[in-house]
Amino acid sequence: MRSPTSTPTGWPDGAAAAIVVRAEDAYRYTDRPLFVKALSFVAGPGAGVVDRDYDYTTFREVVAACTDADAQAGVTDPRAQIAMAEVHDCFTPTELVLMEDLGFAERGAAWKDVLAGTFDLDGELPVNPDGGLKAFGHPIGASGLRMLFEAWLQLRGEAGERQIRSVAEGRDLALTHNLGGSPGECVSYVGLVGTELAA
Repeated sequence: MRSPTSTPTGWPDGAAAAIVVRAEDAYRYTDRPLFVKALSFVAGPGAGVVDRDYDYTTFREVVAACTDADAQAGVTDPRAQIAMAEVHDCFTPTELVLMEDLGFAERGAAWKDVLAGTFDLDGELPVNPDGGLKAFGHPIGASGLRMLFEAWLQLRGEAGERQIRSVAEGRDLALTHNLGGSPGECVSYVGLVGTELAA
């Protein structure tokens, strides 16, 4: 039943589900599981709009979450170690900022890497191989698990026509990222999953 204030089409968020078990039990359910390597969630102080030093070219919360997640998973060179990333590309310029905040590109140079094909399906570090948020209509409630599903498909080599080559080259980590709020006052999540149980 729709509420009286809903639009004729409603406001569907999408839905997703995953089976999550202890690492030592994973092989009871599948012969090719993914293992959580890192989880980091950072909430900012909401001071961006009053912080005179904040220049709106970065999400500090994303940088902090990524730094923590990389440390948990032992990632020191994201472009060489991570097979793919699914990021919260809510707006085109946001994705460029994220490439830099996540350590995939030097500050101010993400646009050059985009033009060079670095983040394409056959690039050095494929980003959003499934098309990203906008390609799915930005399903807020299902975005995180949708990203993990793409990581699952890619790391298992089951993504079909959009299969990335970095997996075949031996990389076995995937990064997922989400954020909410606005610059200077947001929350960010970064997770890393991989195919190997050992670190």
